[in-house]
Amino acid sequence: MKVILDAMGGDDAPVSPVAGAVLAAREYPDVTIVLVGQEAVVKAELAKHDLSGGLAERLPVVNATQVIQMDEHPAQAVRSKKDSSVVVGIGMLRKGEGEAFVSAGHSGATFAAASLGGRIKGVERAAMATVFPAKTGPILLLDVGANTEVKPEYLVQFAQMGGIYASKVLKKTNPRIGLLSNGEEENKGTPTVEAAHKLLKQTPGINFGGNVEGNDVLEGNFDVVVSDGFTGNVLLKATEGVASMVQKIIKEELTSGLLNKLLAAGLQPAFKKVRQRLDYQKFGGAPVLGVDQVVIITHGKMKADGMKNAVRVARETYQTGTVGAIRDLFANADPKAKTEPVEAS
Repeated sequence: MKVILDAMGGDDAPVSPVAGAVLAAREYPDVTIVLVGQEAVVKAELAKHDLSGGLAERLPVVNATQVIQMDEHPAQAVRSKKDSSVVVGIGMLRKGEGEAFVSAGHSGATFAAASLGGRIKGVERAAMATVFPAKTGPILLLDVGANTEVKPEYLVQFAQMGGIYASKVLKKTNPRIGLLSNGEEENKGTPTVEAAHKLLKQTPGINFGGNVEGNDVLEGNFDVVVSDGFTGNVLLKATEGVASMVQKIIKEELTSGLLNKLLAAGLQPAFKKVRQRLDYQKFGGAPVLGVDQVVIITHGKMKADGMKNAVRVARETYQTGTVGAIRDLFANADPKAKTEPVEAS
């Protein structure tokens, strides 16, 4: 398969995207990674790596002269920068010149480019997902920023698509779906959340476990947590901030004196395991669900290992037929059997 990778996306691009592509090409001999970006810059970065053993042939470069900057408006940038690495890469994907697209760049622009004209028939809104490190293993949260305002029916579709991804890619058996709210009771939450709760209880094929509060998300009692994009993004950023702060506090305290340093030395193996469990780099990235291609958005701070893992996620998403399963779900849905919409009161 071919994975199209945005070589200009990320905080230190093209360094980490190119290095990650090289690592992925070594680890997955069945994958060709097409690097899209400013050709001279990308090739100069590639030249820093050992490409022996046929790697060079599986790391072709496609020229894209423009780069979408993080402060640009997503939709406007996609329309005005037709020769950007994101727009060129998504265009190649649509033309069948690859099976997946990966970017650590402007997530909003990647989502906009993927969504414009590329939604699966029957999907009302595509959703941006992310993988969280919970106590019981990885869980999926969606939406995390694409749809700040939603209808109850959108949340049901997020649950359906998230359930398929969790089952196929995260290997969750009969994934349990939770609806993010400010209380476990079904009458808690906004009118939209209340209406969505009623719909989710009635929707066949969903293992709906009820509402989940923000402080319980990382307990791992739910495999998929569904939310509107505004609330989901706030939860995502707040969780990242707390995790970063706690790690910094622990480091400061354990290096504040000789006794603490001695204790820290003995606890290093345990701290290493904690860091590994919380390391977002190993998750690689998460999909845009609801578009008719495999599109993986990953963190801008990803280093080489993280980008390699993003290619792994793209490979697994494609090979497990996740997009096809979502397509089939909505294509095979009997309109007469659909639950009647519940209006938010």
